[in-house]
Amino acid sequence: MDGILPLWKERGMTSHDCVFKLRKILQTKKVGHGGTLDPDVDGVLPICIGKGTKVIEYLQEGGKIYEGEITIGFATATEDRSGEVVETKAVETPLTKEAIDQMMATFIGEITQIPPMYSAVKVNGKRLYEYARAGETIKRPERIAVIKSFKRTTDPIYHAETKTQSWRFQVTCGKGTYVRTLAVDLGAKLGYPAHMSDLTRLASGGFSVGQAVTLAQVSELMEKNQIDQALQPIEEAMKDFPRINLTTVSWQKVKNGQVLPMNDFGLKKMPGKLIAFFYKDQLVSLYGQHPEKDWLLKPSKVIRNEV
Repeated sequence: MDGILPLWKERGMTSHDCVFKLRKILQTKKVGHGGTLDPDVDGVLPICIGKGTKVIEYLQEGGKIYEGEITIGFATATEDRSGEVVETKAVETPLTKEAIDQMMATFIGEITQIPPMYSAVKVNGKRLYEYARAGETIKRPERIAVIKSFKRTTDPIYHAETKTQSWRFQVTCGKGTYVRTLAVDLGAKLGYPAHMSDLTRLASGGFSVGQAVTLAQVSELMEKNQIDQALQPIEEAMKDFPRINLTTVSWQKVKNGQVLPMNDFGLKKMPGKLIAFFYKDQLVSLYGQHPEKDWLLKPSKVIRNEV
C-alpha cells in the first residue's frame, strides 16, 4: 500500500496517536505524518504510507490554511485555551474592526517568530516543551515565518462579563508558522495579552478538508476493501514541482542513479529547487542541482526504481 491519506485529525489526539492507530488499521508499519497538529487542534493531517513516506519532507514544505479564533484580555502559558493563565488585562473599551484589521495587515509577508515554550522545537538536544514541563526557561531561537494572508472573518465579540474580546480569522502561511504565536503577537501589537482560543487546519501539503477522512471512515473503508477511495497517489504531493517526463532511454539512467547533464532535458538552469522525474505517469525520482558542477543534475531522492 503506497500513497497519501488526507486524515481528518480529531481533537484530543496527538499526530503520533493517529500514526499509531493507522498502523494497526492499515496493517502496515510504514506510516508517517506530514506535519504535526497540536492535540487541541483538529483538521487536515496528511498521512504518508509505504513509498509515500519518501515524500514526507516535501509535504511539510507546503503551505497551510487555518481558521480559528483569537481572544484578547488574557494570555496562557501554552498560548492556547488549554494553558494556565499567566497574564491578564481587562478590555475596558472594545477594539474597532478597523483597528484590528489594520494591525492584522502588518503581519503579511516575512515575519520573525519566537516559538512557544510548549512546542517541539529542539534547543540543545531537548524539546522546548520538556524545559517548560520542568519549569525551566531557556533562550529560544528566532524563526522566519511567511504569512500570505491573515484576515478577520467575523465581527469582534465583546464579552462584558470577562472583559475580553474575540474574533475569528483565517490565515494562509508557510512551513513552521506558529499560529498560536501569531495570535499572541497580534494581541501585543494591539496592547493586550492574547491567546489562540480555537484552531482548525483546513489545508496542508496540497490536501484540503473535502479530501479528508476520519479514523472511523478509514476503518470502514478497510473492512470493505475500498481504501483506494481515500488514498491519494504519491504524485499528488509533487504536483507543484517542475516535472519532466522521461523517455525509456533516460529512465534507464535515472533508475541507476546517474548524474545527468541539464541540457539532456533542454535546461539551461534549474526551474526550481528540485525536479520531479516521471516515467509512465509515475513519480520515480527527484533530482537537484549538482553541488559542484552547476550544469549537472544529481539524484536527491529515489522514489521508485521499478515501474
